[in-house]
Amino acid sequence: MTIRRLPDSLVDRIAAGEVVERPASAVKELVENALDAGASRISIALEEGGARRIEITDDGSGMDADGLRLAVQRHCTSKLAEGDLERIATLGFRGEALPSIASVSRFRLASKHGDAEPWAVEIDHGMIVSDGPAARPAGTQVVVEDLFGKVPARRKFLKSTRAELGAINDCVRRLAMARADVAFELLHEGRRLIDAPGAGSLLESARVERLGALLGRDFAANAVPVDLERDGLHIGGLAGVPTFNRGAADHQYLFVNGRPVKDRLLLGAVRGAYRDLLARDRHPVLALFLEVPHEFVDVNVHPAKTEVRFRDPAMVRGMIVSGLRRALDLGSGHAATTVSDDALSRFRPEEMSSTAAQTEPAPLPPESRMFGESRLSFAAPPIARPVETDPQEAAARDEPQGEGVDLREFPLGAARGQVHESWIVAETADHLILVDQHAAHERLTLEKMKAGAANGGVTTQALLMPDIVDLTEDEADAVEAHAASLADLGLEVERFGPGAIMVRAVPAILANRLDVAGLVRDLADDIRSLGAAHTLKERIDEVFATMACHASVRSGRRLALPEMNALLREMEATPHSGQCNHGRPTYVKLARADIEKLFGRR
Repeated sequence: MTIRRLPDSLVDRIAAGEVVERPASAVKELVENALDAGASRISIALEEGGARRIEITDDGSGMDADGLRLAVQRHCTSKLAEGDLERIATLGFRGEALPSIASVSRFRLASKHGDAEPWAVEIDHGMIVSDGPAARPAGTQVVVEDLFGKVPARRKFLKSTRAELGAINDCVRRLAMARADVAFELLHEGRRLIDAPGAGSLLESARVERLGALLGRDFAANAVPVDLERDGLHIGGLAGVPTFNRGAADHQYLFVNGRPVKDRLLLGAVRGAYRDLLARDRHPVLALFLEVPHEFVDVNVHPAKTEVRFRDPAMVRGMIVSGLRRALDLGSGHAATTVSDDALSRFRPEEMSSTAAQTEPAPLPPESRMFGESRLSFAAPPIARPVETDPQEAAARDEPQGEGVDLREFPLGAARGQVHESWIVAETADHLILVDQHAAHERLTLEKMKAGAANGGVTTQALLMPDIVDLTEDEADAVEAHAASLADLGLEVERFGPGAIMVRAVPAILANRLDVAGLVRDLADDIRSLGAAHTLKERIDEVFATMACHASVRSGRRLALPEMNALLREMEATPHSGQCNHGRPTYVKLARADIEKLFGRR
C-alpha cells in the first residue's frame, strides 16, 4: 500500500472533528479567544441553535491584517511562546480553533487593532474567498454560517435546535461564571438568553453576585462560601447545602485557573465531600474555583481542553474535600429554604359544605396523615398534641432549663408536642418548626460514631487465617507503601511475595461484611490513581450510616417534652443536623408571616 500525504483541506477537516464537535464547541473556542484578547464585553448571536449562524463580537485587542491572515492558519498563535508549554496561562494555545472551524463552515473574521486599518478574511469550507479592508470598530467579529454544511456525515449527527442551544447556553454560562469582570450577552434569533453585566473586577463579591445571577436566587440563598488556601493552592466559590440538591450532576460547575473543566478527579472529590450528607441518587449544586500555579497543572491533555492533569492529584482531592467540608460544617445549621417553600405550597384550604360546617369536622383522609406528602386540611382539629402528663411538665414547656430561660430564643425553639408520634412540633418567636424525630436522631448518632472513631481510632479485628490477595507487582508496591496509613484505618497489611499482599486484621466494624480481596484491589486502584487510599474510609462511613439508622429513635415512638427539647438542643450543637444521612431535611421551618398568609391575614 502506497503512503501519501493527505491534502491540507482534508487534514483541516480531520482536525476539526477533534476541536469542533458541535456548535457549542465552536462557541467555546471563539469566546475563549475573545477572553484571551482582553475583551470586556462579548456578544453571541445565534440562529437555529448555532447550526445556521453564529456571530461573536468582542471589544478585545483585535488583530491587524498580517495577524488576521496568520490566525486562520494551523498552529499559528500569539499565546504560546517557545518553551512555555509547561506554564500555560491562557485559555487557548494550540492555534487550531480558527482554521478548524473555517474548514467546516462559511467563515468570516473581521478585526481592528489599535490604529491599524480594519481587515476581514472570508473562507468557504477551507478556501479563502475574500481578503481585504473592512469597516468596523476596535475588536473582533467572527461569523460562522452553515456549520458542517459540506460535511454531511457530521451534520446528520447534530441534535435538535433546542438541544444544541442548550449546550451553547451551558457553555456560555460556565465561561461567564469564570469571568465576572466581563459582560456576556447571548441571543437566539433575537431572544436574549443571558445578559450578565461585567463587574469590572474579579473580586470574590463580584463572583458571588455573578453566580447568583446565573444560577438563580434559590442557589444564592442556599449556598455557603468556600475559601481554603494551602501550599500555594486556593479553592473558592459557593457550595449548595446538602438539602438543596438535584437528581443529576449537571449543576456542578468546576474551574481550574478560570478554565471550565469536566474532570473525573474533581467530581470524585465533590462526591467524597458530600459522601454522608446525600443519598446516592442525589447530587449537590456548586461552583468551585481552583487556583493553582500554572506549572502544577497540565491542560494540554485533549484538544477540547476540558480535561486537566495535576502534578499531585491526591493533594488536589484533599484540598477540595477539606474546603467543602469546612464550608459545609460552618453552614451545617442551614437547611435549604426551598424545603420550607415546598412545605408551604402543599397546604391548601378545603371547601366545606354548609352542613359539614355545622357538624363535626370531617376526618383526615389517610393520605393527608403524612406531612410533606399531601395536603393538610384546615378543617381538621389541631394536629399538635401536648404530651405532658402532670403540672410540672406543663410548666416545663417554657422554662425547662433553668429560671429565666425561654427556649423559644434557641434556633430550634421550644417543643410543644408531637404529631403522629413521628414529628416534633416546636416554636420560636417568629417560626413554627416541624422535626422528623427519626431523621434528626439518625444524624446525631452518625456524628457521634464518627467523632468516636476519630478520637479513639478504628478498632481492629485480627483474622483467624490471614487473607492473601494476589495483585500485580505495581499494585502490591502501592499498597505496601501506604501500609501505615491503612493501619490507622484498621487494615493491617504486609507484603507477601512480589505480587501479593497479606491482610492480618480488618476494621472490626467491617469484619462480618467485608470482601477483603475486593477492598484491597480497590485500595490499590485508589493509591495508584490518586496517591492515597479513600475506599476504606468511605466503606467505614457507609457502615456507620447504616448502624446509625438502626440505632436511632424510630418513627412511632412517643417522646416526652424533656426528650424533645433535649433532641432540639443536641441538633443545634451537631454539624449537619439539618439533613439526615440520606440528604433529606430533618426539619422544616415555617415563618410566622408565611403562616399568616395561608390564613389570609396578610
